[in-house]
Amino acid sequence: MSEPRRAFHDDPLLTRAYDLVAISSVSRAEATIASHVEGQLRSLPQLSVDRVGDNVVARSQFGRKRRVLLAGHLDTVAPFDSKGPHLEGDSLRGLGAVDMKGGLSVMLQLATEVERMSVDLTFVFYACEEIERGASGLGTLIRERPDLLEADVAVLAEPTGCVVEAGCQGTMRAVATVVGRRAHTARPYKGINAVHRLGTLLRALADYQPRELILDGCVYAEQLQAVGVSGGVAGNVVPDEAELTVNFRFAPDRDVAQAEEELRGMLAGALDEGLGDRLEVVDAAPGAPPVLDDPVLALLLRESGQSPRAKVGWTDVATFFSLGVPATNFGPGDPLLAHTADEHVSAGELETACDVLRRLLSEPELASGTAARKEPGGGIRGDEGR
Repeated sequence: MSEPRRAFHDDPLLTRAYDLVAISSVSRAEATIASHVEGQLRSLPQLSVDRVGDNVVARSQFGRKRRVLLAGHLDTVAPFDSKGPHLEGDSLRGLGAVDMKGGLSVMLQLATEVERMSVDLTFVFYACEEIERGASGLGTLIRERPDLLEADVAVLAEPTGCVVEAGCQGTMRAVATVVGRRAHTARPYKGINAVHRLGTLLRALADYQPRELILDGCVYAEQLQAVGVSGGVAGNVVPDEAELTVNFRFAPDRDVAQAEEELRGMLAGALDEGLGDRLEVVDAAPGAPPVLDDPVLALLLRESGQSPRAKVGWTDVATFFSLGVPATNFGPGDPLLAHTADEHVSAGELETACDVLRRLLSEPELASGTAARKEPGGGIRGDEGR
C-alpha cells in the first residue's frame, strides 16, 4: 500500500526526492521545478546562485585547491499516466524518480554540506536534456555563461545503480528515404512500391551484428535500431516514397563523421541512389571515453567499492569531455527503470549514492593539488571485439 509524504518526513533524501517528483517537469516546462531548486539553494548562504533561463547553478567559493562539479537535468520524459509520487515500502515511485530526481535530491542534500568538503563545489541543475541536443540547457550555459561550468572534474548524477558508469556512447539519428513510383493499386505493376522497398533496409537492420569495444575494462556495445517509419499516399495509391528513421549508438572511439561513414556503409547495399534513395543525418552527438585515470574519478571508483562499467547510452559526460573536463556518471536508481512506467528509487539507493559522494568530496587527498585534465579527443586505447 502506498504511503503519503508525512510517513517519511524524517528522511531528508526521500523527502527532497518526493517533492521533486511531485513537480511536473516535462522537457521545455521546467520553470516551476527550476524555481523550487533555486529557492532551496538560495536559502544556503555558503553558496552563490545564478539562474540562466531554467538552468540553476550554485557554487561554493572557499578558495579550495580543486573544484568538483555535480550536474543533473531537471526534465523528464512525457508522463505515462497522471499518478503522482507515492511511497511503497522504502521506495519512492513516480515519473522521474530514477531519471533523475533521485540524483537531484542527492545534489541538494550535498549542497547543504559544502562547508565540510575538501573541495569547492559547483551544482548544475539544467533543462531539456531528454530532447534534441540543440535545446539543452547545458548548451545554453556554455553559450551564455561558460564561466559557471569551470571545474577540474564533473560527476553527472545520472542513475547508475551507484556504480561508476564510465564515458558514454555517441548517438546518431538518421532518416533513410526510399523512392518508388506512383500507380493505382489496381495496376501496381505500373509503379514501384516504396513501402515494399523498405523491406531490404529492415532486413539489413535485422542482420546487424553489434560491434564491441573494450576501454579501461568497460565494454561499449554499439547498437543500430529502426525507431520510426512513415509512408503512403492514399488507400488506392502505390506509394512513391517511404522513410525509415534509425538510431545508431556508436562507441567512443568514433567521432560523428566516422560514425556517419560507418552507418552509410552498413546501409549502402539497401539504398539505390539511382532511384533517388538518400540518407540524412538529422541529429548526432559524440560520445566520450572513460577517464578513470583522473585522480578524482579514481577516488570515486575506490569509494564506490565496485568495478566500473560502460555507459552505453548517451549523457552529458560527452559535453564535459568536449570542454576538457574529465567526467563520469554516478547516481542512485536502476538505469534500466529509466523512462518506464515502473520508475522507483529506494531510500537505501539514495543514501548509498549520497554517502559515496560525501566520502569522495571530503577526502583529504583532494585538499591539495589540481586534478589533471584529459584533453578532449585525446588518445584512446582499447581492444575491439565483435
